[in-house]
Amino acid sequence: MNDLPPGLLFALIGLLIIISAFFSSSETSMMALNRYRLRHQARTGHRGAKRAMELLARPDKLIGVILIGNNIVNILASVIAGAVFTRLYGEAGVWYATAALTLVVLIFAEVTPKTIAALHPEKIAFPASVILRPLLWLLTPLVRLVGSVSNGLARLVGVEAGKESEAEHLAPEELRSVVFESGALLPTKHKGMLLNVLDLDQATVEDIMIPRNEVKGVDLDDSAQEILQQLAESSFTRLPVYRGDINKIVGILHLRRAAQLLRDGPERLTAESLKTHLIEPYFVPEATPLPTLLMNFQKRKHRMGLVVDEYGEVMGIVTLEDLLEEIVGDFTASPVPSDDEEIVEQGDGWYLVDGGTSIREINRTLHWGLPTDGPKTFNGLIMEHLESIPEGNISLYIQEYLIEIVEVSDKMITSARVKKER
Repeated sequence: MNDLPPGLLFALIGLLIIISAFFSSSETSMMALNRYRLRHQARTGHRGAKRAMELLARPDKLIGVILIGNNIVNILASVIAGAVFTRLYGEAGVWYATAALTLVVLIFAEVTPKTIAALHPEKIAFPASVILRPLLWLLTPLVRLVGSVSNGLARLVGVEAGKESEAEHLAPEELRSVVFESGALLPTKHKGMLLNVLDLDQATVEDIMIPRNEVKGVDLDDSAQEILQQLAESSFTRLPVYRGDINKIVGILHLRRAAQLLRDGPERLTAESLKTHLIEPYFVPEATPLPTLLMNFQKRKHRMGLVVDEYGEVMGIVTLEDLLEEIVGDFTASPVPSDDEEIVEQGDGWYLVDGGTSIREINRTLHWGLPTDGPKTFNGLIMEHLESIPEGNISLYIQEYLIEIVEVSDKMITSARVKKER
């Protein structure tokens, strides 16, 4: 080495610094790759993504070959630099070489290439994989030796190399954060739908059902004229049919079948003839999670379920439309035009809310956070906090929400005003 000209040695040091920069940038870019985007690109046939996935399948081997190569070139560069500076400056040259090479390696072989690789991982990792894959095969014996020692040390602290990391899978909360941070990549409406799908597991049938007191059905004990008038005025496609009490369900009537029955004349409408056109009822426990209900609706080809409690009492009904609105929001117009809206804005942040309105509907409409882990209706929430039916118009706070009771009946709070103060 002492016989080689200094210019050639400096050129060799420069080449080694470039190689070191390659290894440093390769390591950072490979580790910075978005694994989910990488899988998508590999499935679409991207060659660079496929090579990168093969290398990342065993990160211990990948890191091993990169660090082996990086350390070899750095040590070789330091040896050559020491020899050159010693020849030029004598014994002090060792210190000059150390200081100069440290500065050069930090700037040109570490900080700069790693910064670029972190900002543009795919542009660095995919081309680098062309070199790293054959290099891994070439250095396999050395990589295995180093890997076996390092894996043994890792096992001492409870880490199993090659085992799939939990970080490879997203928890629902993490997936929700990914959707939130997607920015302009997802339209706002699509983002809301994805978040609603993730929130389905947090709700049950009881949260979205139409309560029993609001259910419209056909009582077979009524006269034929009363049943006919009810069918003519109904704004619903399907109606539960019962005898005397809704707990005595006979079946579900589709108005299309009723129309077929009436085609031959109203006199054909009798309780017995109506029973022949009924669909078998589908009963749903009130604690059924919404994803389970959706799968059951799809499997059984149902669009309506009768919600029952643990004692078998009918609590209300749930429809496919109610379930879909939990995902896509309100997409159906009110079947009967009415001025009796459940939530009415009154200005200055106040809203007049019907007591029977579900808390989930209030939260969804006003983007609020009223507690949903207890009562399901606005009336129930107020009653739980008061622990009695109020005798007059009083005010109360529930978290940061100021509530003023407007109207009270013998059994429930009919309406109240509410305002979010903070």
